[in-house]
Amino acid sequence: MPTAVETGAEVLLPTSEDEAVAAFGDGAGVTVLAGGTIVVPEMTYGYLKPQRVLMLAQAGLDGIARDGSRTTIGAMTSVADLTDLPSPLGLCAANVADLEIRAQATVGGNLCAPQGRDAPRGDLQSAFLALDAQVRSVGAGGERTDPVETFLADRAGRLILDVSFEEPAAGAFARLDRPHTHDYSALTVCAARTADGTVRVAVAGVEGPAVRLPSAEAKADDPAAAGAAAVSDATFADDALASAWYRERTLPVLVRRVLTQLQEAA
Repeated sequence: MPTAVETGAEVLLPTSEDEAVAAFGDGAGVTVLAGGTIVVPEMTYGYLKPQRVLMLAQAGLDGIARDGSRTTIGAMTSVADLTDLPSPLGLCAANVADLEIRAQATVGGNLCAPQGRDAPRGDLQSAFLALDAQVRSVGAGGERTDPVETFLADRAGRLILDVSFEEPAAGAFARLDRPHTHDYSALTVCAARTADGTVRVAVAGVEGPAVRLPSAEAKADDPAAAGAAAVSDATFADDALASAWYRERTLPVLVRRVLTQLQEAA
């Protein structure tokens, strides 16, 4: 049953996926609390004043399952639990913030992370884009499964249940980092090559959610040319970690690195 908290918000504590889906409904007036690394500070500083808080810690939405070459990850799986997975996801997860944040933060929270006030959020978005992951979610209109690219463009009012993808033939990861109290990444670039040779490249740390870099993908056989082409696919923002100008000039370097890594893995 819902209980009251000091903020006056209703707290919902589902103990199964079905209960979580029912409690979320169409998402109206619901704030989802997964690991709490984003929501709790926002509430503490008064930026967020929720009406109802859906706490998912006991909803059974965590875990990693493999079926042949396909991997499915529950939305409440911690970022720390991903670090042993193949690149780019494992390496990307291992470089999210610090040990304490990785242990608490979740896959669903990272995919739904809004633009940060002072630093980028959502590093894992680039890895899942490179992997052509599928996101299973619920909300208005019921349950649906979308390519992560589609989900990121239309994620408001959605509750993630799990994310799935085919294991790539090879993966690569590079980032622009700025040591801080927590170790943030100013840019995160991930790439993956499928068994048929298709290459996907994506970047997080740009304005808004992570994006694919199709111009770089089209020149994947020439890492230098791909890096130069990549800047046309992204819009850059200023924050406390780096300027848009610096990000724009660094992205070609990171794209060149990940594509060179893929070539070396061939």
